[in-house]
Amino acid sequence: MNSRLALACSLLAAASLPALAVQKLLPAPSAISFTSKQMGVPVEGKFRKFDAQVAFEPNKPEAAKIGFTVDLASATLGSAETDAELAKPDWFNTKLFPQAIFQSSGVKATGPGKFEVTGKLAIKSISHDVVVPVTLAQAGGQTTASGSFAIKRLDFKIGDGDWKDTSMVADAVQVKFKLVLSGVGPL
Repeated sequence: MNSRLALACSLLAAASLPALAVQKLLPAPSAISFTSKQMGVPVEGKFRKFDAQVAFEPNKPEAAKIGFTVDLASATLGSAETDAELAKPDWFNTKLFPQAIFQSSGVKATGPGKFEVTGKLAIKSISHDVVVPVTLAQAGGQTTASGSFAIKRLDFKIGDGDWKDTSMVADAVQVKFKLVLSGVGPL
């Protein structure tokens, strides 16, 4: 009987714990962009469609769950002709792989308003571990998460075939983000 009572008390205690708050992405003020170099010249692009699933409390970063989906067909370099190339099999192959997906595996605080998010990034069904430094700022009931990280495009077979030559398009790609969220607790 004691073990049943202990189990019942444990279940009641767990049920009374506050759940991790879930935040909402505000798409209009948010942005995800990327910069690569073509023949040594920086080329900037952006993704027009993406979503985030975030459950995060600043005072409990280790409990956070963060996921992102990016619509690869929404990539733009500012020209319809170039954008059409990005959708082709040698680049994003958006017919077979419509989304890039990030799922966190850990979050730790690195300073006031600063965090390090580790997780898996999958593009074209190829997954690699990434570490993403994130800075949070709060104003007017909104939290802005910003940062940048680098990937190697060839690790994900982006720019396959004739485009593997890194003298034309560099392997390194810098990804920058500014994600505006509602519902994050105070820093």
